[in-house]
Amino acid sequence: MKHLSKLLIAALLFVGFNSIQAQDMNNPWQVSFGANAIDTYPTGDGSSFGNELFNVNDHWNILPSISYIAVSKAVGNNFSVGARGSLNRINKLGDTRVDDLSHYAIDGTIKYTFLKNTVVDPFLEVGGGYTWVDEIGAGTVNGAAGVNFWFTENLGLTLQMTYKHAFEDYGVKHWQHLAGIAVKFGGTDTDGDGIYDKDDACPEVAGLEAFNGCPDSDGDGIEDSKDSCPNEAGSAEMNGCPDADGDGVADKDDACPSEAGLANLAGCPDADGDGVADKDDECPNEAGPAENKGCPWPDKDGDGVLDKDDQCPDVAGTVANNGCPEVTEEVQKQLNDYAKTILFDTGKSSLNPSATSVFVDIIRILNEYPNAKFSVEGHTDSVGSAKLNQRLSEERANAVRDFLIAEGIAADRLTAIGYGEDRPIADNKTRAGRKENRRTEINLIK
Repeated sequence: MKHLSKLLIAALLFVGFNSIQAQDMNNPWQVSFGANAIDTYPTGDGSSFGNELFNVNDHWNILPSISYIAVSKAVGNNFSVGARGSLNRINKLGDTRVDDLSHYAIDGTIKYTFLKNTVVDPFLEVGGGYTWVDEIGAGTVNGAAGVNFWFTENLGLTLQMTYKHAFEDYGVKHWQHLAGIAVKFGGTDTDGDGIYDKDDACPEVAGLEAFNGCPDSDGDGIEDSKDSCPNEAGSAEMNGCPDADGDGVADKDDACPSEAGLANLAGCPDADGDGVADKDDECPNEAGPAENKGCPWPDKDGDGVLDKDDQCPDVAGTVANNGCPEVTEEVQKQLNDYAKTILFDTGKSSLNPSATSVFVDIIRILNEYPNAKFSVEGHTDSVGSAKLNQRLSEERANAVRDFLIAEGIAADRLTAIGYGEDRPIADNKTRAGRKENRRTEINLIK
């Protein structure tokens, strides 16, 4: 049994102090110091052990000074381990008076506290140690109950009563009562916000207890880590950002923060509802497409074809002809009535000066249909060889085309072709018929 006690003490101290090395808890250390009282009543066979437990005058041995010191370290789950040393003078050994026997003890402890963060803090303790009474030492197994009364977070009063059982015959079974001051320390609060690093989600930045030690810089009730605008007070709906115009778009995302607008236009208004924000709309009160900067497309000639699609924006036309006027059969006939009066000298392709006046009317008609394309066609009578007449018809057609181009008709609108004597419209056997066959026509290319 003697060796069992020593092994128990060694095991407790080894486990306790090795566990201490790995801990990081709020105020993990506790130091207690104060007075202790030794009660050995009764001696003998112990049949009535525990009677008169609080008979202080007859049985308690009290050294009127600081006579014990204890150190413990929290290891988690309400447990702590530690060690305690004490000394005393024994002059009451039960009912026997003795001559100031010395008393020394060292104990290893395992303590369990029932409550956390309370003023009244009860606990139970077990352990073992070694006690010397006037040079005679014996191992003990200890059991204790006690309570701490915390005046502040770190300072309190501790009271404890411990029974120490010695198995050796020469050992002294006894009670040891402790009363002293308890001091807790060792908690780290790096940022000084009153929340220990262990429980501080932001240990290096001062914060609020409500946010586990994290800050709320703008004081809007949303911690900075969840606040999209940590330096500007806002609402939870806006993730901590302000919305000055109340349009549901946070100012940081609002291109028009002073005017209520639409979310799909980055918070800007759209007075005419055309999908173009007023700030980008050149016609904010008139709906129009974005590609025309918010303005409606014009139709200058009022023909129902918008200028952007109108190939003849200055001349009224038809939708079918892309906004340009269409050449009617009546106009076509009129054009050829004029063309037939263009005269050439016999056997020549040069224009007769007397024919140039008719070109005024031809050019007027062509300008009325600016997107229409025409074919200038030359024809001859049957006098002369077919080869000669073919060449002559081509030259006459080109002579008319060149004159029109020179007067401002776009070259890509005109083609020239000669048909020689192949397409007569009258009898070449008569003088009048041959005159009609020597003609020029200007026909619409469809």
